[in-house]
Amino acid sequence: MREVGMAQTGRASGRMLAQTVEPRNLGMPLDLDQVMRATANRSAIERRAATLPGRRSVKKDWQAAWLARAVSCIDLTTLAGDDTVGRVQRLCAKARQPVRADLLDALGLPGLTVGAVCVYHDMIAPAVAALDGSGIPVAAVSTGFPAGLSPFHLRVAEIGESVAAGAAEIDIVISRRHVLTGNWQALYDEMRAFRDACGAAHVKAILATGELGTLQNVARASLVCMMAGADFIKTSTGKEPVNATLPVTLVMLRAIRDYHAATGSRIGYKPAGGISKAKDALIYLALIKDELGDRWLRPDLFRFGASSLLGDIERQLEHHVTGGYSASWRHAMG
Repeated sequence: MREVGMAQTGRASGRMLAQTVEPRNLGMPLDLDQVMRATANRSAIERRAATLPGRRSVKKDWQAAWLARAVSCIDLTTLAGDDTVGRVQRLCAKARQPVRADLLDALGLPGLTVGAVCVYHDMIAPAVAALDGSGIPVAAVSTGFPAGLSPFHLRVAEIGESVAAGAAEIDIVISRRHVLTGNWQALYDEMRAFRDACGAAHVKAILATGELGTLQNVARASLVCMMAGADFIKTSTGKEPVNATLPVTLVMLRAIRDYHAATGSRIGYKPAGGISKAKDALIYLALIKDELGDRWLRPDLFRFGASSLLGDIERQLEHHVTGGYSASWRHAMG
């Protein structure tokens, strides 16, 4: 296979590149001059995004390698009002064995797992128990997810409760009103408080980009959250009318690139909502490689917030191994 997270070329060797963990983003003082210099040329961004599906084509072993890397970067997610312990346990079993064992053996990829399991606070304990010994972290949505409109002290307390329950990653939602009114200091202070409350747990800042109005707002909110210490920036809760898109992704990746150039800190990126097809995952991975480089094609710096995506990737990998497509119901999440 082609090197996109695989150790060797040819048939899949099954030996993934050694994982390294980036130092935590310590943040920096709010630099309003840098924030206000951030702009977004919408027409140019949309033209670039429109060309992406036709600019990258990977086939056969190379495609299987890219798809295997996509699996390792999935935050396998259930955020439904009718979640039960049983559903979460089944999801965790899928996280531990995301692709059928015979297919992984044929690909030379035994031991492949997803990047994390993402749940509501009440499901942290059963998820931690179900993943015990796997090395797969539990991520919890917090701070009044998805609207982020509960009292501030309760949002901060919720983070502490989730960390105490065993969550290793916290996906927080920002107050959109701070972005829409240009109150960057308030956004910075809020994000800083959330980062401090997370302690050793990594924090992903959900921007809810579909509710921020403009791509320029997306760029500026991305920078402010990184300055305040976010380890990841994430597009969406998955509950907005518009979730992850390629134009938004391009803006956020370039904000990450600018922040890295200024500070040396590598910040992760997580598109969430609406990514359900293997071909879409390939486009996102190619864009990451183009804009940020190979280092970002690893689970400590890139995640897909998804569930149904995994089923389609498993179908594509089965086609790669057997030459035939199977019914989607054969690749259920649990």
